[in-house]
Amino acid sequence: MDDHSPTFSRRNFLITSAAAATAIGARPELALAGDSSTAPISEAGQSTARVTLNVNGQKHTLELDTRTTLLDALREHLHLTGTKKGCDHGQCGACTVLVEGRRINSCLTLAVMHQADKVTTIEGLGNPGQMHPLQAAFVKHDGYQCGYCTPGQICSAVGMLDEVQRGVPSHVSADLVARPLLSVDELRERMSGNICRCGAYSNIVEAITEVAGGAA
Repeated sequence: MDDHSPTFSRRNFLITSAAAATAIGARPELALAGDSSTAPISEAGQSTARVTLNVNGQKHTLELDTRTTLLDALREHLHLTGTKKGCDHGQCGACTVLVEGRRINSCLTLAVMHQADKVTTIEGLGNPGQMHPLQAAFVKHDGYQCGYCTPGQICSAVGMLDEVQRGVPSHVSADLVARPLLSVDELRERMSGNICRCGAYSNIVEAITEVAGGAA
C-alpha cells in the first residue's frame, strides 16, 4: 500500500457506521429508500401496519407495531383480558387461544400473521348464560380454582378434543395410525403444555373426560 492509498481501519469503520446510524435516526425515511415493501415508520420510530383481526366473529382493524404479539393485541388493544399473560415465553399455556380451530400460544405469534384467520378466545366460547360444555364441566368439577390458567386450559382442551376427533396422535399414542383413544395418559400428555399452579389437574382431567365421553 503506497502513501496515497486510503487508510481503512476498525476505528474508521466504526466512525463511519455511527455517522450513518445517526443520519438514519434523524431521518427515518432514509431507511426506506428503495424498499417499497417496508412497513411505514411511526413518529416514535416504530414499524407499524394496519391489521384486521377476526376475533370471536367480529372484525377489528388496528394500527399496530409490527412486533405486537397476538396476545398483546387481544389484551391491550381489544381489551379481551380473558386470555392471560403468564410466562410470556410459551411455556405455561395461559395465553392459549384457537386460531382456525387449532390451539396456539398467542404470546409466540405476531398479530400481523393472522390477518385472514379466525381467532377464538375464551370470551368467544360461551357466556354466563350459555356456557360452553367445557366451561360448565370446569365449574362442576372445580377445575378452575384461582382461575388464572383456566381460559388457556379450556381453549386448549377444545383444541385438543378436535385433534383427537381428527385422529392426530400424541407422544404417548401406541398406534400412530389408529384413532386415538382419550385415556388418562393421552389426556395428560396432550394437556401438558398448560400449567396450573393450583394443582387442580385431577379435577381438570375429570372435567375434560366428562365432555370427551359425551362427544364420543
